[in-house]
Amino acid sequence: MFKKTGIIQLLIASGLALSSSYGYSAEEASASSSTLSAEELDQQERIKARKAELKAEAAAAKKAEVGYWVAPRAYGTTRESEPPKFVKPINKTWLKDYTDIDWLDVGADYRFRYENRENDFRRGVNVTDEPFLLRSRIYVAVRNKFDPLRFTLEAEDARRNHSNFARDNRDVDLAEPIQAYAELYFKDFLPKDDLGAERPVSIKAGRMAFEQLDRRLIARNEWRNTTNTFQGFRATIGQHRNDWELDLLALQPIVRFTEELNQRDKAQWFYGAVFDWRKWSDVITLSPSYFYLKQDGDEVKYTANGVPATAAQRIDREIHTAGLRGYGVVGKTGFDYDASYYRQWGEDGTRDQRAYSYVAEVGYTAEHAWKPRFSANYGVASGNKQGTTGTTERFDRLFGFARPWSSNDYIQMENINATKIRAEFSPFTGVNIDTGYSWYKLDSATDRWGAGNNLQDTTGRSGRDLGEEWDLRVRFPVVDKVSANVGYAYFKGGDFVQNAAATRNRKDTSNFFYVELTVSAF
Repeated sequence: MFKKTGIIQLLIASGLALSSSYGYSAEEASASSSTLSAEELDQQERIKARKAELKAEAAAAKKAEVGYWVAPRAYGTTRESEPPKFVKPINKTWLKDYTDIDWLDVGADYRFRYENRENDFRRGVNVTDEPFLLRSRIYVAVRNKFDPLRFTLEAEDARRNHSNFARDNRDVDLAEPIQAYAELYFKDFLPKDDLGAERPVSIKAGRMAFEQLDRRLIARNEWRNTTNTFQGFRATIGQHRNDWELDLLALQPIVRFTEELNQRDKAQWFYGAVFDWRKWSDVITLSPSYFYLKQDGDEVKYTANGVPATAAQRIDREIHTAGLRGYGVVGKTGFDYDASYYRQWGEDGTRDQRAYSYVAEVGYTAEHAWKPRFSANYGVASGNKQGTTGTTERFDRLFGFARPWSSNDYIQMENINATKIRAEFSPFTGVNIDTGYSWYKLDSATDRWGAGNNLQDTTGRSGRDLGEEWDLRVRFPVVDKVSANVGYAYFKGGDFVQNAAATRNRKDTSNFFYVELTVSAF
């Protein structure tokens, strides 16, 4: 039998062993628990990293879908697409029930505009004019049936009825092809960009109508009833989606006649290069450009207005225009910007050409269902200064679009300082409303107001204050394939209008109201 002391010793030893065993198990369990927490944390980090990868992949996929293209937001600078908006592939129109052709683009539209212009300063007299402006267009293009060879034809018929004034080529151009060209299109001639988008090469020859940059130097002039057109060659490397794109031009402008067939201006050649750098488009899109306009005075027969040229207009001209445009959207702040600067030099007859222009706009789009955008714009185009008889300082607007400057069509890109504030919003789907207020000054008090019937005070005593303008525009769909555009613009002349000899006794305000309907076949 065990002794009492032996039993006690055994119990003590057993207790110590159990305590030791329990302590080890607790430590092991604690260590195991600590190990599991680390694994869980690591797993959470892995999940977090994977979510970030998925988000980055989704952003990259979205970026690859749209490419590097960022649309400018500045007012009036959105270029007409190529092909124009009224054109669609035939198998995506109601004609798909009759054909499954996938290589033909078709388009047709008709636009009617009623204008009521009271005291129109573009005219030399104070009358109320109520013209009907009618424009019809058709478009057919063979895209990829015979690649690389493609063909495009666009015809237009523009008329003006019920007007107090004689017909002019601003509004009238009967049954004329505005585009008729052959194209060599190489879809994959060059390697793709780093987002996987193809970088095509296009070479066109024939008659063309298109827009470049912010439309102020090269434009189709969609608002005007007739269209700017060129004949010659155009080569484009890349597309809007690419990180860079190059457009090369060698063209002759087309002189429009109201009733006769248009003809190329044999006196002029227009060369150009526009380079778009979009690699940094999340921050800025940069567009350096260069244009060269050469005119042979001996070949000049007609002006751009389609009327016989005077002896003073039959001059040799060599105008160089170089500049830089930069625009972008400032992250997710809602702010956007658009700025450009152009310098001109060369020879204008016996005078040296020395002119410049710059435009800057800052906008803000609020986070609201109506998508309101508020903007401020300031633009300058130089004019001839008094005493500079050996130099032309008036900026040559080349073949640009004037309407972003003035809804009354009172301002051209020459001899002007313009300040504008504007609000744009869309209260309902498809309904777009914009309104703005502008202040205008002549850059030089001694140079002309070009769009104001060339009104000029060579003494400069009438001052530089040209006037103010308020405008309102509403665009909305009426029914399927029918849209409307209704607008109003009020102009109040400043000191220059009130004091210049030709308008001193004329009413210094004008009103412009219009209603426009556009019907598209497709």
